[in-house]
Parts: sequence; C-alpha cells; structure tokens
Amino acid sequence: MHSASVSLPPVTADRRLLERTLELATEYLDSLSERPVGPPHDVDALRAAFGSELSDQGEDPLAVVEQLAAAADPGLVASSGPRYFGFVIGGSLPAGIAADWLAAAWDQNAVNFTTSPAAAIVEETAARWLVAILGLPSEASVGFVTGGQTANFTCLAAARHAVLARAGWDLARQGLQGAPRIRILAGEDAHVTLFRAVRLLGLGDATVERIPADDQGRISAADLEWMLAEANGPLIVCAQAGNVNSGAVDPLRPVGELVQAHGGWLHVDGAFGLWAAASPRLRALVDGVELADSWAVDAHKWLNVPYDCGVAIVRDAAAHQSTTSLTASYLPAAPGDARDPSSFVPESSRRARGFAVWATLKSLGRAGTAELVERCCEHARRFEERLGAEPGVEILNDVVLNQVLVRFDEDDARTRAVVERVQRDGTCWLGPTVWRGAAAMRISVSSWQTTEADVDRSTAAILAALEAERTAAD
Repeated sequence: MHSASVSLPPVTADRRLLERTLELATEYLDSLSERPVGPPHDVDALRAAFGSELSDQGEDPLAVVEQLAAAADPGLVASSGPRYFGFVIGGSLPAGIAADWLAAAWDQNAVNFTTSPAAAIVEETAARWLVAILGLPSEASVGFVTGGQTANFTCLAAARHAVLARAGWDLARQGLQGAPRIRILAGEDAHVTLFRAVRLLGLGDATVERIPADDQGRISAADLEWMLAEANGPLIVCAQAGNVNSGAVDPLRPVGELVQAHGGWLHVDGAFGLWAAASPRLRALVDGVELADSWAVDAHKWLNVPYDCGVAIVRDAAAHQSTTSLTASYLPAAPGDARDPSSFVPESSRRARGFAVWATLKSLGRAGTAELVERCCEHARRFEERLGAEPGVEILNDVVLNQVLVRFDEDDARTRAVVERVQRDGTCWLGPTVWRGAAAMRISVSSWQTTEADVDRSTAAILAALEAERTAAD
C-alpha cells in the first residue's frame, strides 16, 4: 500500500499562528458589546463554508485558522456578551479565558498527579476554595467534570453506591442486578438533567417519585414528610437550588432534616442557584444546604468560567472515590496526600479545568464573587420593575435570583410572537418557556458583562417588539 509522505510545518511557524489566533479572538471579544446577539443564520451557507472536501496533503495552519474564523462567524451566538439572557449561560471572565488559553497551550492531561502535578494541585486548591465559598463541609470531595449534567450524574452515582452499601449491597462487586430497590424522590419541577442522570445510572427515570411543588416550583416539605412516612430501604431525595424557570430554591433545611431522619441521601442540584451561598445578602435563600450529602454546581454559570467546567461535590469522600476511581498496574499512585483528579470524575484523559477556576476565583476573591452574583440579581429585578410597570405585561414569578418570567397580554400566541421578534431583532436574546401551563418569556441574567444600560436597552427592545405585535394584530 502506497503511503504519501506528509511534511509537518516547522515549530518556528507556531508563533505567527498563535499571534494571529490571538488577534482573531480579541477582535471577536471586542465586538461583543455591539454584536447582534442571535443573528439570523443560514444553515446551507454554514454547511458550505465548513464543508469543502478534505485535501490529501493538508493546508497551512495559519490559512486554516483564518478560514475557520471566517466560516464560523455568521453562526456564532454572542452568548458571552452583555445582552444574552437565554438559558442560564454566563460569560467568561478575562482571567478564566487567559488561563484556559494557557491550559490549551500547556496541553496537560489531568488524569492523575503523574501526568500533571500542576493540574492536580491547582484542582486541589480550587476545590478547597469552592467548598469554603459555598459554605459546604470542609471534608467534602470535589470532582471537576464537564458541566451540570455530569455533576448530577457523578453525585447520584456516589449516592447509589452509598445507600446500597448501607443496605449491605456491594455495588462495585455485585452490580445492580438483584440489588435492593432504591427509592428516588424529586420535585415536580426538577431539572431534566437530573432525570437523564437517573436513566444513565440504570435506575429508570420513570421510577422517580415526584414531590408536589408550590406556585414557584419549591417542593413541599410537608408533602415530602408524608411521602417518607413509610419509607424504608435505600433512599435518595433530590432537591434544587435555583429552579430553571423561576429561580426558586427548595426549603433545604426542613428537607435536609427529614432526609437525615430517614437515613437517606440528600442531593442538591444547584447548577446556578447554589452560587447564592457565595453572597452574604443572598445566603439565606440556601439556608440548610450544608445538610445535604452531595451538590452539583456549574462553574460556567455564575462563576463565569469558560465552558466545560461543572463541579461535583460529595460529603462522603470514600463513597465518591469508590464510585469513580480507577486503578491499573501502570498507573502510579499520587505521592503522599496529593490527589489524582480522575479519582473524582467519570473520565480518564481530560483537559485541566482547574486552571481556569483557580484563576477566576483568584481574580475575583470572595467579595468579587459575591458582587458578581448580586449584580446579576439586581439586573433581574430591574427587568422585573421596568417590564412589570407596562400595561399588559405580567411577571409570573417572584424574582429572588436571576430568573424573570414574563407574559404578554395574557395570551400564549402573543407571548411567543414577542419572543420570536426579539430574537430576530438581535439586540438581546432570550427564550420561550411554559410556566404552569402558560407561555412565557424567560430572562436569565448570568453574565459579568451585563450593565444597567444593557438591561434598559434590552427592555426597550422587548417593549418595541410587543408594540409591533399589537400593531400587526390590529
């Protein structure tokens, strides 16, 4: 078989490539303040830009990066900019971006201490800071995973292991077949990632018992108490800090006390709402969070770290490691009390996520982290006040964190049409949802870049869209 030789570019060519990449990245970041947030996109044009035939001999890396930037630009969403309010997506703080660039250049495999002592120790330090800033037990173990989904998965995997062990079942050795049934309870408004995690763990999402919730999405501790009255055997209860629509937080203290009294495991899905614990002004919203056994949080959301960084935190470090650790004859143990990062995550080869978390926390400090969270909440209340003051505009939720639910003219079709018109306009981007059977606009304020001026500009665009829809209907 004939094999053509390929000439690799000399190392000296890398500097110009990286310099030009920095220029392209900086140009994009500089454009965010005025860039259309969700520009209309042409799927066929995007495919054509990316889809030329792959050459046999390859192309100059500098030309490739230029082509990549040009091809991607029409399809980029300015989600890291100041007026993106769709989903709960934060921006990326400068220190985190810079650290992430360094992590890519260093190209460290954060699988264990031996492959990168720096990556292992930076995770250890960042983990300690995170546990402290969130007010969680100091003995808790921490795994840096891909996002909130994998954080829920990892925490519930540890929960599955622990509650079965208490029932005398060795999950690692015996597997799930024939294991005692695990009873799982979660709120009616639990996030979809929780149910996918349960499904992936082989426990069946349809087996989850739903705890009734109030008009804000908070589970009822009284109903939970009634549901647990005859509880026996392995038990996992899932609470939530930050309803994805309303922002509401479950009553964590009474729920935690109930679960403890029944010998169960309490998991808190706190992807964004758990960050309230970092703020002295907002901490009361998560009162009792320390009673839980595991916590899932996403560093991209309110810490504004670049993507691919969720955090799985587990009180029982032994259960955590027993669930996720791996051993092999060719894998040396970490020296002394140092940690192997992959002992706390369901991955082996992985990027060194800890560098960006460390740099972001270091740049913000405790006060800066609290101020970031508080400022986003203040902007959400500004949306509430300005939109809610307009005739025909209804705010559907109690704005306690960064989420605002808006409905227009008590009409589903009108509400959806306003959302679509705002998205086409490009001044800001926000999404539709359904809350208690009614169509709503969902505004999520999560970015460090958002200012009062951005809120006011976005409010004006929303009200202009509403007026245009009313005029079109006349």
